[in-house]
Amino acid sequence: MVQLLFLLAIVFAFWLVFRPKKKKSPLQVPSEFPSEWRSFLQSKVLFYSQLNSAKKETFENDILRFLARVKITGVKTHVTDEDRLLVASSAVIPVFAFPDWEYSSLYEVLLYPDLFDSNFQLEGQGRGISGMVGSGGVMNNVVIFSKPALHLGFDNTTDKKNVGIHEFVHLFDKADNYIDGLPKVVLDNQAILPWIEQIRLKTQDILKGKSDINPYAVTNDQEFLAVVSEYFFERPKLFKKKHPDLYSTLSTVFNQDPATNTK
Repeated sequence: MVQLLFLLAIVFAFWLVFRPKKKKSPLQVPSEFPSEWRSFLQSKVLFYSQLNSAKKETFENDILRFLARVKITGVKTHVTDEDRLLVASSAVIPVFAFPDWEYSSLYEVLLYPDLFDSNFQLEGQGRGISGMVGSGGVMNNVVIFSKPALHLGFDNTTDKKNVGIHEFVHLFDKADNYIDGLPKVVLDNQAILPWIEQIRLKTQDILKGKSDINPYAVTNDQEFLAVVSEYFFERPKLFKKKHPDLYSTLSTVFNQDPATNTK
C-alpha cells in the first residue's frame, strides 16, 4: 500500500511538471468593456464617436476579440492600454461591417518608439517608415507601427491620413493572399476592371496636381487602395463630395457608408 501511494505521488509530481500547458492569450482582456476605455475611444477615435449606441457596443466587442487574439509588443517602448486600443481600432474600422472577419495572417503587432527603415532599424539614415506589413520569414505574420505615428493618425482628423487604417487595409487586401490593390474577396470579377480604370484616371489627376488625394497613392495599386481608404474613413463627407465615384466603390468594398454614420 505504501509503495502504491509512493508510486502515485511520483506520477502526480511528474504530471504537474510535464502536463500540457494551456495556450495563454496575448492579453487578459476584461469580460466587460471598461468605462475608461469607452471614454478614450469617444475622445480619440472619431469613427467610434459617430456610431449609435448599438454599433458602439459592436465596435467594443470587436476590440476585445482582436485584443484576445493578437499580441501587441513594444520594441524599446512601453505599450499602454491606449496604444492597444488604437491598434485594435485601426484593425476594426475597415472590417466593421464584416462581423466574423479575422485577420488570419496576423499574429503580432510591434510598436516602435519612432520611425524606422526598411530593415526595421531605429538608427541611421533612411528612417522614414511609419508602418509596415511584414513579409517573409519571421516577419510574415507581423505588422509594425511607429507608436507616435499611430497616435498622430487619430489625433489629426483633418489630414486624411491614418497609418493604422492604412496598414490594416493592406491586410484586408491580403485576404485573397495578395496585396495588390484588388480586393477580390469583396469585389466580383465584373467590378475589378472598372476599379482598375478608376485607379488609372485618379492617378493621372494626382500626377497633374488636380487632386487632393495624397500623392503617395501613385506608388502602385496597393498603395492607392490604402491611401484612398485612409481618406474614406477619416474625411468621408469630403471624400464623397470630391470623389463620388471612388466613394461609391469603397462603400461597396468595405460595405460601409461612413459619411452617414450618425448617432
